[in-house]
Amino acid sequence: MICSVLEFPTKPPAGIALFDLDGTLIAWDCQVLFRHFIVRKEPWRAIFLPVFLVFLPLAGVLGAGGMKRVFLSYLWMMSSRNLEKYSREFAVSLMPLIYPKLLEKIKLERDAGHMLILASASPEFYVADIGRELGFDLTIGTQVQLGALFPDLENNKGYAKVDRLEKILPSSYFDFGKLRNCHGYTDSCADLPMLTLCDWVTVVNPSRRLTDLASASSWEILRPARPWKSRLEFGLRMVGLIFGWGKDPGKCGW
Repeated sequence: MICSVLEFPTKPPAGIALFDLDGTLIAWDCQVLFRHFIVRKEPWRAIFLPVFLVFLPLAGVLGAGGMKRVFLSYLWMMSSRNLEKYSREFAVSLMPLIYPKLLEKIKLERDAGHMLILASASPEFYVADIGRELGFDLTIGTQVQLGALFPDLENNKGYAKVDRLEKILPSSYFDFGKLRNCHGYTDSCADLPMLTLCDWVTVVNPSRRLTDLASASSWEILRPARPWKSRLEFGLRMVGLIFGWGKDPGKCGW
């Protein structure tokens, strides 16, 4: 069960495991997978893709948060009931995509009695269900207020993850600016602020920059096999996902 702030005991857990989602537990970006999932459920929503493509050249001006608002335009006028239903179904369908090695890490942390936290920049409305499926104690993601064509949101990325955790968790869980006995897992340099909370770090399929940093810092490096064999295959599959083509990659692939 996902805990609320009031459910956390004042006494800190034996340890804390802090996981990123996209690129860390799975190879794909969940935002693209969820759009693919929705468009296959409601094909008419594919008409919003040109809206995103028109704004794409302005990505440098709008920033990650602004582009995320534009990208989520495909959810315009969706009822909260349908969104909740699709989010639950999506979370279940995603489970075959979780890296087996990361599932082992989650189990090891859980068996050690550590608190499991999933901290993602993807929308919280489906990240929460993914966290439930995987047995996380706390899940945080980008909070989205649907309604407008470009929904309001608070992008849970970079320092925002640190800020959320500091607001949610009891102060007793922190010691000199770090989470007590914390192990962080990520694939991205965008999570470097989050990693300042951690005593130990594992990076997953890191970029060259993150690899260099991991080597210099004696961090663990994992390189699970990705579900594509080349950049060309990855690019083609991404195009298919964005346009809603092909089968669910979490099930039958292409």
